Amino acid sequence: MNIIKTLKHQYALSEQGAHDMLKACISCMFSNLVLIMPVGLLYFIVADLLQNGRIDSTHAMWYAVLTAACVGLIILTTHIQYNATFFATYVESGVRRVSIAERLRLLPLSFFGKKDLSDLTSTIMTDCATLENASSHWIPEFFGSILSVVPVGIGLFLYDWRMATAALWVLPVSMCVVLLYITVRSQLGRRQMKAKMACADGIQECLETLRDLHANNAEMKYLDGLDAKILTVEKRSFTNELGMSLFVVSAQMILKLGIVTVILTGGTLLVQGQLNVILFFMFLLVVARMYDPLAAVLINLAAMLSLKVQTDRMNEILEHPIQSGTSQLTNQGYDIVFDHVSFAYDSSEPVLTDVSFTAYQGQVTALVGPSGGGKTTVSRLAARFWDPLAGRITVGGMDITTIDPETLLSLYSIVFQDVTLFNNTVMENIRIGRKDANDNEVLRAARMAHCDEFAERLPDGWNTMIGENGSKLSGGERQRISLARAFLKDAPIILLDEATASLDVENETMIQESLSKLIENKTVLVIAHRMRTVSGADKIVTLRDGKVHVQDKETEF
Repeated sequence: MNIIKTLKHQYALSEQGAHDMLKACISCMFSNLVLIMPVGLLYFIVADLLQNGRIDSTHAMWYAVLTAACVGLIILTTHIQYNATFFATYVESGVRRVSIAERLRLLPLSFFGKKDLSDLTSTIMTDCATLENASSHWIPEFFGSILSVVPVGIGLFLYDWRMATAALWVLPVSMCVVLLYITVRSQLGRRQMKAKMACADGIQECLETLRDLHANNAEMKYLDGLDAKILTVEKRSFTNELGMSLFVVSAQMILKLGIVTVILTGGTLLVQGQLNVILFFMFLLVVARMYDPLAAVLINLAAMLSLKVQTDRMNEILEHPIQSGTSQLTNQGYDIVFDHVSFAYDSSEPVLTDVSFTAYQGQVTALVGPSGGGKTTVSRLAARFWDPLAGRITVGGMDITTIDPETLLSLYSIVFQDVTLFNNTVMENIRIGRKDANDNEVLRAARMAHCDEFAERLPDGWNTMIGENGSKLSGGERQRISLARAFLKDAPIILLDEATASLDVENETMIQESLSKLIENKTVLVIAHRMRTVSGADKIVTLRDGKVHVQDKETEF
């Protein structure tokens, strides 16, 4: 259904979420219609009183039954509306967050190069929370109110077109006033979001670099800049709210004029004898009841228009092309072949140009060269963190772009120069390498990486919490945990990106001895700047300016 597809894209919903949204709108419509039923009942009671001077017992019984029926219907429709809006919304909110997280897991790393952590965190947390509030309070009520006005308006026209016109002319005018806000709101919303992201980035950067700021007596200057960003957010928020209030309050004022025109038109027709008192009374009751939800709708409409920024940010993630492939590995061996590979993070600035070499199984292939030469990019391409723009990369003859990234990474043990640790115990941080490993296997890998030298001195030994990103450990200790993960995974392909850069000479020698056991009969790709680190390599590939210049055993760099 087109309406389901529209809802999915417009509000970043799942298939089920779009169906639930449609049900919520319909339930709100029926709830509004049921709330008008007592007005009709009151009309008949007043008409009976005016015509007969009293209500006989038979009519009184029927009025009591109808009153009970109205109360019952109000309770029933309110219950259905509550379930359809709130309960379904909270379920969908959870689905949306999981869907975004799952999508992020499948996206190529080139996407993350264009984003920062605070931006993605804001999308998952703040934007999802805003849409959750919109789905439970604004959107169903808006469409429900609009849908309920249609049958009520038709009914009013059937009674008296003049009174109906007097009551309903304000609706399209009010809507047009709020719709004028779209062009203004779109620009204001983008500016406000940009200011919020700049402020969030500044706060995060301040927390991450506080030590360096103190060390260089630069904290006051930095905080001055951060204060300016916070004031910009305040200014943008004020401008945004002021712009919305100008349009919404104006629309609500126009809406209130409907009661005035109903009174004036009804009074004139009543004096002329073209309208009876009972019908005039009924129109006043109906419009008073009808305008209440519509006044809220105008506020909701303005709020709904502001959702475009959030939904666009979510759809950017949910609709971004993913890296996909088969989960069936077809490789014959583990030789890594780069065949005329070219790559660029930005199409205007090539990083690799026509790179060709082979890293053979059972050998250590070292990538050397000056900084910025493309060494790390080569290792990332080998593990399909990105896909090449041209050329082909194979593992055992298998084109890696045809393999699902998670399946492909089961073949790799990777040790990055920048280690990422979790606020957990030493044991559990190492177990990341293979989640089903038992404690003995974890300890064996840890000792191979010489983690026992520091772990057993910690307050709780191997069960010591190491802080956010291993903040309680030194750089060398963090690096050894990363190496222990690689030992534990014991994959057939090993990528080492400056794996021993944080270690002193003595520890590096011990780790090299352990690595010699790990790399037996494996394909090893090593990135290093120090010659002693790659002195035992079987093959050295020199990269300069994104091109292979030399492939041999002994290279000057």
